[in-house]
Amino acid sequence: MRKLIFLAALPIFGQTAEVKTAEQVYKNITELKGTPADQLMPTMQFISASLGVQCDTCHVQGKPEADDKRTKKTAREMIAMTMAINKNSFRGQTQVTCYSCHRGSERPVAIPPVLETDAPAKPEVRPAQPATPPTADSILEKYVTALGGADAVKKVTSRVGKGVITSSGKDTAIEVFTKAPNKRITVNHAESGDSFTAFDGMIGWMGSAGRPAREMSAADAKGSALDSEFYLPLRMKEIFAQMRAGRPDKIGDIAITTLMGTRQGLPPVRFFFDANTGLLLRMVRYTENPMGRLPVQIDYADYREVDGVKTPFRWTLSRPNGRFTIQLSEVKANVPIDDAKFAKP
Repeated sequence: MRKLIFLAALPIFGQTAEVKTAEQVYKNITELKGTPADQLMPTMQFISASLGVQCDTCHVQGKPEADDKRTKKTAREMIAMTMAINKNSFRGQTQVTCYSCHRGSERPVAIPPVLETDAPAKPEVRPAQPATPPTADSILEKYVTALGGADAVKKVTSRVGKGVITSSGKDTAIEVFTKAPNKRITVNHAESGDSFTAFDGMIGWMGSAGRPAREMSAADAKGSALDSEFYLPLRMKEIFAQMRAGRPDKIGDIAITTLMGTRQGLPPVRFFFDANTGLLLRMVRYTENPMGRLPVQIDYADYREVDGVKTPFRWTLSRPNGRFTIQLSEVKANVPIDDAKFAKP
């Protein structure tokens, strides 16, 4: 299974094309009949991450439709089993997944381990709940203030950043262009040629040198819809039907406050803020597939002031099957950017 990394996959609005099912696009589909075709690969990635295996564990290389391997038959039986458990025991909600038992191992552990030490287990210590817990409004207000204030945020309408993207230990030059209210394009300057990931305000697309650009799948787009929101700090209460403050926690040694945003028909999004500075340190969102949810975690760091607004110069995007870090060395605000810059070729 190829490890796919998307720098910014964003929602496709107004998409009206007929959605094809997996069996209409792929050969020899059995247990996942009726699944939208663009959800088949995310489902395979979910299974791969849950079991810690690659495609060739179940599939014949170059002939994924072949039934030559016994493991493929077993995988089909396990898909049917988990779906039946969820249907019969959890009213059709996806509560049990491959990961529930496998936890990253091809063979799930069925026997509890023996006690190997007399030392008492150290309980997890979480920060105590303050006498007056912060509200969602107070957390958001502190965040906007930490950035420089609402007025300062509104004065910026575009940003252009330059730096490097690090993936699998390799650094590649990158440029990031963003424009209010929701346009974004990243340009990866690889040795083999430039590659692009963009959202033009209506559709998301990807392209690379020598290959035609293609629109993002609806599943990928929904999973990272927030990436295009230029004024996200000011619009959270508009975007999410409900914002709920969670219990205090820690990221490493840093005390944090948490928020969970919910939207109709979409997975929740979790936000983690530095309890001291108020700045956003982490966002966790999810992409859904028939077998479960795949998390996407984005960690923000190296905040610097650019035209009166604190801006993260480093962010790390982590998925179960890969991660990358973008480190910017330069960011300029209010640079004129033609809308054609974001348009799909």
